[in-house]
Amino acid sequence: MEGALESVALSAPRDVGRVAGTDDGASVLATSRKDFRVRCTSKRAVTEMLELCGSFVQKLGDTLPEEIREPVLRDAQWTFESAVQENVSINGQAWQEASDNYFMDSDIKVLEDQFDEIIVDIATKRKQYPRKILECVIKIIKAKQEILKQYHPVVHSLDLKYDPDPDLC
Repeated sequence: MEGALESVALSAPRDVGRVAGTDDGASVLATSRKDFRVRCTSKRAVTEMLELCGSFVQKLGDTLPEEIREPVLRDAQWTFESAVQENVSINGQAWQEASDNYFMDSDIKVLEDQFDEIIVDIATKRKQYPRKILECVIKIIKAKQEILKQYHPVVHSLDLKYDPDPDLC
């Protein structure tokens, strides 16, 4: 988690609508409840909150007797999750209809920051490694020159005689 939870936009349900009234143009406010669900923008953020609250449900189960703890905790967890899913809308859609959009704006920002760090790291290596490679190449060339200086092949000279008559061959 590390404080990286996305903010979940919540807004009050639309429960007040305008209805035209009398001849003098007065408007009367009437209640017309359309959607009672809490509106959120990220299904993933709500899922993370469900996981966080699930640990609290587990702690509540610690007070129960051992023989009934497991089924009661499972039932409480299922009831809690299904109640949240029924009472939450993701961008105006029901929980089941909403897609799991894993790349929200904050995720993209984090990925861009990581990408920038990688670019900076590679750029510094491009500056450092050619210098290191150059040093190694110079050492290798010098070592080869030293080896060549020490190498003296043994060649016995042959006396070559000039044959004046090429037709005899």
